[in-house]
Amino acid sequence: MRTCRKLGIKTVAIYSEADRNSRHVRMADEAFCVGPGPSAQSYLRADEIIRICLENEVDAIHPGYGFLSENAGFARKLEQNNITLIGPSPESMEVMGSKLASKEAVKNYNVPMVPGVNEAVEDAEEAMRIAKEVGFPILIKASAGGGGKGMRVVERPEDLESQMKMAISEAISSFGDGAVFIERFVQKPRHIEIQVLGDTHGNIVHLFERECSVQRRHQKLVEEAPSAVLTPELRKQMGEAAVNVAKACNYFGAGTVEFLVDGDLNFYFLEMNTRLQVEHPVTELITGLDLVEEQIRVAEGGKLSFSQDDLQINGHAIELRVCTEDPFNDFLPNIGRLETYNPPKGENIRVDDFVESGYEIPIYYDNMISKLIVWGESRFDAILKMRKAIAEYEITGLETTLPFGAFVMNHPAFIEGNFDTQFIKNYFTEDAIRTAEIDEQKAAALLAVHLLQNHSDVVLPVTERDSPWFENR
Repeated sequence: MRTCRKLGIKTVAIYSEADRNSRHVRMADEAFCVGPGPSAQSYLRADEIIRICLENEVDAIHPGYGFLSENAGFARKLEQNNITLIGPSPESMEVMGSKLASKEAVKNYNVPMVPGVNEAVEDAEEAMRIAKEVGFPILIKASAGGGGKGMRVVERPEDLESQMKMAISEAISSFGDGAVFIERFVQKPRHIEIQVLGDTHGNIVHLFERECSVQRRHQKLVEEAPSAVLTPELRKQMGEAAVNVAKACNYFGAGTVEFLVDGDLNFYFLEMNTRLQVEHPVTELITGLDLVEEQIRVAEGGKLSFSQDDLQINGHAIELRVCTEDPFNDFLPNIGRLETYNPPKGENIRVDDFVESGYEIPIYYDNMISKLIVWGESRFDAILKMRKAIAEYEITGLETTLPFGAFVMNHPAFIEGNFDTQFIKNYFTEDAIRTAEIDEQKAAALLAVHLLQNHSDVVLPVTERDSPWFENR
């Protein structure tokens, strides 16, 4: 809505009864209720949303990054009603919405893939044969999956049948599709994704990478750009592979190509998200681009105003997802009233949120209440900035992931860039986080020593930044 206001575009919000007091309702020029709190009765009601659009002469819909954002059926209904989706085509969504279909689409584009099979596995006997060929440990994955659902790691042959049944059952209940496939489980992987952007005239670029390895339950909590481990050569290879993935499905708009990177820096295609990502602000801060503005211009039929050679990395950005869950109790989600909510302010600190003091967190939706993003001239500057921002973030009434964020920013493995998707499993306990709260001076000393010994050779020099996000620092 900030971007639309900057571009002189009027906005219409939809909201459920549970979100009646959400900030986006007040920010919009007009707002309409689409139903009760449960998403199936509100935000997933495609026909009701389209009815509101038609009655109020809405030209386009920005789907965000939840609910119907990757729903090809919804995208096709918008086409039929002459409403523009600020996103890719339904065909691109369908291809990349299935892990099996996406693998089939990119196999002729020289994109590295994890060893395994690219077709659905239907019974345990067939699964065992494939597993022996691929080699244990293996990963059983739902074709239509996301967010870690329908995914099982199998380390021993005797566990294969039971784990496969569980994966299929979860896939059916979560996605209505029980198709699963098998691939080798990459040991100690890093989760690194590439932001891509294309127009309807065939131009596609990548906007560098985001490191997303600090996760719980296969969902990201800390993201940064650029990654601490990518060399310029590897960044170029992964960027070109991501562009090829986009070409494989005739992609336009903003999208993200996700990769696994092993300990030897071999990278493998994981999937493509056909929408804007939660963590897109870190890319905005290192490129000076407003990705929502770029999405809108592409949806209007415009050409990209820049080429790959025009893009460069400026400094370093880190994002922490602030969720109402208890890191001291296995990240258990909680709901209730935010007694106090005072986000930090200051130079190069950005907070994307929708709540305020007194807000009631409903039970129906994802429990992320804000994104805390910082920018620094180097990775180490950004870590220091994030520590300060977390310390100044005041939230009472509910537990949040802020203490976990402080733990990460002070942990030697994160400071040194020596971590993978098992960060929480390897390092995080209740005792560890409580110890970290009183050991910040030691971590600061470690950071200073590491900075002197590893002079920021990954991060490029800072240049003039003209991102609209810096206007509201």
